[in-house]
Amino acid sequence: MHIRRKKWARPELAACPFFDAEGESRRGRWREGFADPGKPLHLEMGCGKGVSTAKMAAANPEINYVAVDISEDVLGDARRNIVRACGENPGNIRLLSADICFIGKCFSREDGAERIIISFCNPWSERPKHEKRRLTHPRQLIQYREMLREGGEIWFKTDDDTLYEDSLAYFALCGFEPVTLIRDLAGSGFAPNYISEHEEKYMALGVPIKFGIFRMTEKAPDFDPTRFRLTPGVKKRVLEEISGTMNRKGEKQDV
Repeated sequence: MHIRRKKWARPELAACPFFDAEGESRRGRWREGFADPGKPLHLEMGCGKGVSTAKMAAANPEINYVAVDISEDVLGDARRNIVRACGENPGNIRLLSADICFIGKCFSREDGAERIIISFCNPWSERPKHEKRRLTHPRQLIQYREMLREGGEIWFKTDDDTLYEDSLAYFALCGFEPVTLIRDLAGSGFAPNYISEHEEKYMALGVPIKFGIFRMTEKAPDFDPTRFRLTPGVKKRVLEEISGTMNRKGEKQDV
């Protein structure tokens, strides 16, 4: 997707008190950058223009957020949306410009994030060799495992059926157990749900939004996640296991 360059974005971000361009220097010390370091820490991977981010931060002042995106052009929009919703210098949110493929360089277990949020990331479904770029691919999940505290969760939303089903397998194989699985988020009544501009577009087109909450377990991947390819046989087996597990637990699910 082509992103239009915005001349105003970088000057505004440079003057923004809650923007960071050098995430590696904060690694292990993110809580120090908030007004109240003791609040729970949630990380958003790929916040885009921050429409849902701003709603989320405004509705939950008791939570600290770091919203990450690689593009400073879209982060300029995110800054403006956050300021409109939360004021010029909200104490519970920071923006970070970083390549999420290497996000482990910016966060560590010492940061102790309770939750990672991934919404409407690029599905990379056109060519199999591009699947490793997905934000839910095992090479990403192994990094997230090093950033989350024990029992931490990943909240995931997408409009793409293939990405959703593949991600169910990725999470299971990398030691994340499903807590909630929903294939039509708007029709489920689940709350809270902070709607982004992407979600509004797909809902208007009648596309069901897929959603899942996945909790990190002690089980770590027993394979090299950087070289992993999801085969149809493995995917089928894992999805069957997930469905059986959710049915036994009686959790909300629609695998």
